[in-house]
Amino acid sequence: MKILAVDIGTGTQDILLYDSQLDLENACKLVVPSPTMIINRQLKQATRLGLPVVLTGVTMGGGPSGWAVEDHLKAGYPVFATAEAARTLNDDLEAVKALGICLISDDEARRMPAKAFHLELRDFDLGAIQRSFSEFHISLDNLTCVSVAVFDHGAAPPQVSDRQFRFDYLDLRIRAENRLSAFAYRSEDIPSIMTRLQAVAKSAANLTVPLIVMDTAPAAILGATFDPVVASRRQVMIANIGNFHTLAFRLGTDGIEGVFEHHTGEITFTILDKLLGLLADGTLQNRDVFDHHGHGALVYNTLPMPLIKDGFNVVVTGPRRSILKNSVMNPHFAVPFGDMMMAGCYGLLAAVADIMPDWREPIQASLNSRATPGTAPWDIYE
Repeated sequence: MKILAVDIGTGTQDILLYDSQLDLENACKLVVPSPTMIINRQLKQATRLGLPVVLTGVTMGGGPSGWAVEDHLKAGYPVFATAEAARTLNDDLEAVKALGICLISDDEARRMPAKAFHLELRDFDLGAIQRSFSEFHISLDNLTCVSVAVFDHGAAPPQVSDRQFRFDYLDLRIRAENRLSAFAYRSEDIPSIMTRLQAVAKSAANLTVPLIVMDTAPAAILGATFDPVVASRRQVMIANIGNFHTLAFRLGTDGIEGVFEHHTGEITFTILDKLLGLLADGTLQNRDVFDHHGHGALVYNTLPMPLIKDGFNVVVTGPRRSILKNSVMNPHFAVPFGDMMMAGCYGLLAAVADIMPDWREPIQASLNSRATPGTAPWDIYE
């Protein structure tokens, strides 16, 4: 069994080619710039050349790509975009037009002069991943499944806060299925409000194998639970400090006991220590996060969770995890299967095992380190 797992963040996209015949430590991996960072660099090139930009494709992650679009407009150069591509910047197309972007149809985009800088937006580019692996003589022709994680605010109705809308969605999923894999879906089951997940499915429309999509933060938290220290704890708080978002889950024997989500750029280790302490106490309020430009907080178990500072029941993962290096919490820095950057991919694998029962046994065997002993990569790749 082979599964391609792709965890797409703001700074990087982390790619794992899982093979059930290999120990996970021997899986082929890539950590490369995220799609939004690639678009950011391409847009900066267009600005240097002074060319008009034409954006087509689907809705993808914003942040760096959106900042580069605004810089291009400020430099005095025009930007044209189809409706789907424009929603990368804002779900409200009137707000997109207010930035100075000219909305055009797909037919109009195709008729734009070739000298314009044409960019196709998408989070998931299977062709690029295939070409990268092929340079190392690794084929993706016999995949069993593809699993992709992206961060999705959801399409909030007009006048509704994106941050509040996302937290209402998190609350709904946790109450429906109190497990981290509740944030993963088969492509045909993606809720209509999750427009970025829908866009990933559209980009993968030519796949001949099942596609599983998931939210990035729960994927990373789920992956971190396979660190042996974390796996030995009955109650634990895990913070995933990403390049753009920081999310912490409090987990217990009955599932998810609480969660908060903030913007990484808005916090320090002192702020994060305080929020983690309140989450452990069971006293964290939504306003403690939301009123400070974060997404929000939810607490389902208000009983205090004892903090074992030398026993590591506070855990941190993510590319910006060094924020907590001086934390009074003395957190354990999770390294599932020896690689923190692959935590989201391991979480994707665990979610696939939950969603696809026929594949559960080999995936769980790998995640629980029960793969066939002595299997070496030279026995697999011929």
